Amino acid sequence: MAAAAAAAPAPEAWPELELAERERRRELLLTGPGLEQRVRAAGGRLPPRLFTLPLLHYLEVSGCGSLREPGPGLAQGLPQLHSLVLRRNALGPGLSPELGPLPALRVLDLSGNALEALPPGQGLGPAEPPGLPQLQSLNLSGNRLRELPADLARCAPRLQTLNLTGNRLDSFPAELFRPGALPLLSELAAADNCLRELSPDIAHLASLKMLDLSNNQLSEVPAELADCPKLKEVNFRGNKLTDRRLEKMVHGCQTKSILEYLRSGGRGGGRCRAKADGPEKEEARRRRRERRRRESGEGEGEGVDSASRLLLRILHVSENPAPLTVHVSPMVRDVRPFIVGAVVRGMDLQAGNALRRFLTSQTKLHEDMCEKRTAATIATHDLRAVRGPLLYTARPPHDLKIVPLGRREVKAKDLVRQLQLEAEEHRKQKKRQNVSGLHRYLHLLDGKETYPCLVDADGDVISFPPITNGEKTKIKKTTSDLFLEVTSAASLQTCKEIMDALVLKMAEINKYTLENKEDGSLSDPEADAASGQPPGPSGSPGATKAGSASLVVEQVRVLDEDGHLKVVYPSKTDLGLAAPHVTVIR
Repeated sequence: MAAAAAAAPAPEAWPELELAERERRRELLLTGPGLEQRVRAAGGRLPPRLFTLPLLHYLEVSGCGSLREPGPGLAQGLPQLHSLVLRRNALGPGLSPELGPLPALRVLDLSGNALEALPPGQGLGPAEPPGLPQLQSLNLSGNRLRELPADLARCAPRLQTLNLTGNRLDSFPAELFRPGALPLLSELAAADNCLRELSPDIAHLASLKMLDLSNNQLSEVPAELADCPKLKEVNFRGNKLTDRRLEKMVHGCQTKSILEYLRSGGRGGGRCRAKADGPEKEEARRRRRERRRRESGEGEGEGVDSASRLLLRILHVSENPAPLTVHVSPMVRDVRPFIVGAVVRGMDLQAGNALRRFLTSQTKLHEDMCEKRTAATIATHDLRAVRGPLLYTARPPHDLKIVPLGRREVKAKDLVRQLQLEAEEHRKQKKRQNVSGLHRYLHLLDGKETYPCLVDADGDVISFPPITNGEKTKIKKTTSDLFLEVTSAASLQTCKEIMDALVLKMAEINKYTLENKEDGSLSDPEADAASGQPPGPSGSPGATKAGSASLVVEQVRVLDEDGHLKVVYPSKTDLGLAAPHVTVIR
């Protein structure tokens, strides 16, 4: 017996877990070729020791063909988890046991697995009480799902983005479109499925902005879709619509034209709206029109003195003789697929500590809204040094070259290795458990076969998210016009919300700078309570009379490899939650 015991194989070592426990880390990524064998030895599950790290906020386990189920203990052991990424594994056919409850989880990525169904007890979590009460982004793309759980909306009532692309769904559960079921859902992607019909109840998704049902088996589009008050982007390409005119429109017309056609009673499951609409819907449309007029700046003198207002003027692509565009390569799909851009003109960074205040605000957004860059990453550039059009792509670490801020040109793999050595040396010198600065984000690249990057028309890499910008487009005190980018692996809506916050914060800083030029109080480190206003010398087209100047925000289009529009920022629905002292002129 003793000999048999001595011959028993030793348990697989997990040095990553020991390090995370010792350093009290909040982020952990498990990937790489050695992971397969260790997970297989653990019975196709994650090691139980992983669930004894209660401080974890971000956990990613990706690219492991041996991982068939997370294993028991996840919900109990990781109560503070904000982001859970389990993509490109072999999870399925269900989840046993179910994932939730995870009360703090905001991002859940289960894409690229072998999930076939998520029934109660083998799904995402309980419905009563909600198992995922704070979940905002759910990615189930690239699985084998034939149906969605009927209680999905009750399990995750605050869901904002839902990606179901590349499954085998033939319908949505009726409960998904129940009035008030998902009041915050803004993006629904279910391309490349087998959907045969779309319920008219989709009109109950009051926050829906983007709907992608391309490459399905739809024959009709309900006219009620036009009742979605915020819907700005639809994609029905690759279906078999019986309405020939509508079929042509979905391939060549903008969303606005498609919705107007449905609203006017065009075929495709619709009806004559003039006859069918009651006074309640007419009144609702009248209120929406009135709200848009108020948001566009009409009556701006009411309530708040115009001299104290911040004006944000939107310059549309059609009004811009040389709009900046970003082309997105399919290479980023599995790395960091979402990007939003904008141009802001009229910033004054020369006076006092304005530049420091701007950079500090960016750091705070990275810490808070961006969840330490795990949810998204911001990059800001001097527009004068940006050569468009831009390409957002991904390259192998040994092929990606960049001149990082304050450094010489280096390959990405060498830069990461250099930063890792610096981080360890810094930790030893300061005798701290944690590292600081951009060293904190190196783990986000662990195991990645390619790194995302933004390349200008000269072929120079100007951004390497989530690590650094390029020296070429570095922000200086003399910078007045900026190109902003926000990238994310979570969702497009996350990018837009963070861009909204960044633009408004820039405006507040600008106003604070202008108002404090003469009294010498610019050294104050914060300008949180101020509203924004730009300088006169910038030559920005937004400059007006003293005391009520405006920043100009130029739309930037993001296009796919075929030149089709993926997103434009700011759209009519962006910057819609501005403070009372802010007027957005569209």
